[in-house]
Amino acid sequence: MSNRYAVILAAGQGTRMKSKLYKVLHPVCGKPMVQHVVDQVSSLGFEEKVAVVGFGAEVVQQQLGEEVSYAVQEEQLGTGHAVMQAASMLEGKEGTTVVLCGDTPLLTAETIDQLLKRHDKEKAKATILTAVASDPTGYGRVIRNKEGLVERIVEHKDATEEERGVTEINTGTYCFDNVALFEALKKVGNDNVQGEYYLPDVIEILQKGGETISAYQTPSFNETLGVNDRVALAEAEVIMKRRINNHWMKQGVTIIDPNNTYISTEASIGQDTVLNPGTVILGTTTIGDECIIGPNTEIKDSTIGNGTNIRQSVVYNSEVGNNVTIGPFAHIRPDSTISDDVRIGNFVEVKKSVMGQGSKASHLSYIGDAKVGKDVNFSCGAVTVNYDGKNKFKTVIEDGAFIGCNANLIAPVTVGKDALVAAGSTITDDVPSQSLSIARARQTNKSDYLKK
Repeated sequence: MSNRYAVILAAGQGTRMKSKLYKVLHPVCGKPMVQHVVDQVSSLGFEEKVAVVGFGAEVVQQQLGEEVSYAVQEEQLGTGHAVMQAASMLEGKEGTTVVLCGDTPLLTAETIDQLLKRHDKEKAKATILTAVASDPTGYGRVIRNKEGLVERIVEHKDATEEERGVTEINTGTYCFDNVALFEALKKVGNDNVQGEYYLPDVIEILQKGGETISAYQTPSFNETLGVNDRVALAEAEVIMKRRINNHWMKQGVTIIDPNNTYISTEASIGQDTVLNPGTVILGTTTIGDECIIGPNTEIKDSTIGNGTNIRQSVVYNSEVGNNVTIGPFAHIRPDSTISDDVRIGNFVEVKKSVMGQGSKASHLSYIGDAKVGKDVNFSCGAVTVNYDGKNKFKTVIEDGAFIGCNANLIAPVTVGKDALVAAGSTITDDVPSQSLSIARARQTNKSDYLKK
């Protein structure tokens, strides 16, 4: 898509959020608002994207990285002034510029594309994205002439009583002929209640100059929601969550209670998987077919194979194979690999370890910094003791080994193939294959001890 540019306004402080976090970085379904906007724009293949930043500029740049170019608005003097900060990168270029707000996380690529198509079809110098609001309070009103053409946009604070009765509102998203945009911005004044340079004034300037002004009215007002406070943030979260959940249900995923299921925009879920209430799927998680997830399970940045059951558990930054059972109340910590047909039971924690195919840790075990082979059994209370207070060490358990109840394996140590570790043992030396290792004090009974 050549000669198309995007300017994303992300310089406002967001005082109504009452937060130390920069407004456009507040997350919706786990992703910062401004990242939602950039991702939608990026999917349309714009030639150049410019983010106008101000308060918290460095933090926004850390989030967006090299996905966009940056212009800095040192002093917040209105939306028109903000767009002018991109002049050094865009002024004079032939093409079309879309201007969007960084606090509109629900806006979709489809709507932006429709706006562009309307702009091209009408051969307009400016095209406004509008919507009909049941309560337009606080929004700029779109004022049309008798022929129904856009005449101007008036801000709520500057509107007359008659103009405030108009329900078609300006969403803050526009298409402009790029050359005409920057020429008109030079004529924008600040003679208004706020003393600011309003971007919508460009519409009136172009209209008075005899240019064609078009509008595309989106059928979804919710999509245009601007987030200025925590109430609107919660509303955006609900709408985005519903949108994501509906998408996956249409793709063949069963969501038992959509109101209490949270899925990242980056997640992927296979057909016939069932998500029970309280499921939270974060980050770039991929879940296979025919899984059962939840209830009350959190998975982040992980890959889950087919036919796996995870309930009342937490899985972070790990790989889980096919036909695995995890939980209830298990914790799979980062950098773990759980192979096919593994059983991780209640109150088991796995950290930075490999569990080989068919191995089991059914209850009350800690497996950290370990390489576990196939068909290994951890009995209740088994622990790999991987930390001496200063350094971490590795435990290796080969195929078919059996670790008895309440056994401590003091790393670094290797338990050989098909070896047995007796219950209650503390193992400090390697155990040879097919051996039985017992490392505990011999039992002594003191007869009639209490009588004495």
